[in-house]
Amino acid sequence: MTGPPDWLPPMVKVDPWTHDTFDGLYTIFVRDFKDTQPVYGGKSVWYFPDVEDGKEVIFWHLTHREDEVTGERLPDMRRSERFPWVRATIENSSKPEVLAWDYKEGGGSIHTYLWLRDFEFLVIMKKYRDGRRRLITSFFVDFPHKRRKLEKKYKERLP
Repeated sequence: MTGPPDWLPPMVKVDPWTHDTFDGLYTIFVRDFKDTQPVYGGKSVWYFPDVEDGKEVIFWHLTHREDEVTGERLPDMRRSERFPWVRATIENSSKPEVLAWDYKEGGGSIHTYLWLRDFEFLVIMKKYRDGRRRLITSFFVDFPHKRRKLEKKYKERLP
């Protein structure tokens, strides 16, 4: 594996995790998703504007992970440090470092996957009939079974 591509911003320092960490990450969210929206396939990528605990719900999905035991959403260091990569990955999805595909999920909706495979980072968006995309989540692919699942979805991608 080579170093990160020039278009990929540096990771954010999140250790030690403090209340200021949230503020710094939220500043990036405002810059990358509220002030202007990323563009995919010539259309702006949007998100539901629902707010929880003073910030958009999508912000929590992009920086937190659900604890498998308690169901509580907790800060995810690996996800959060790569937060600046979300917009960059969307806007550079045609670059060779990004594996991009559409996949029909079990419920019938189509999701667009953008996988920086060499860096184990994934962005997922929902595709609508008019070609628009809604941001769902992003995360660091940290377990082999998640990687295998993504590889399977890629093999079964839509034409």
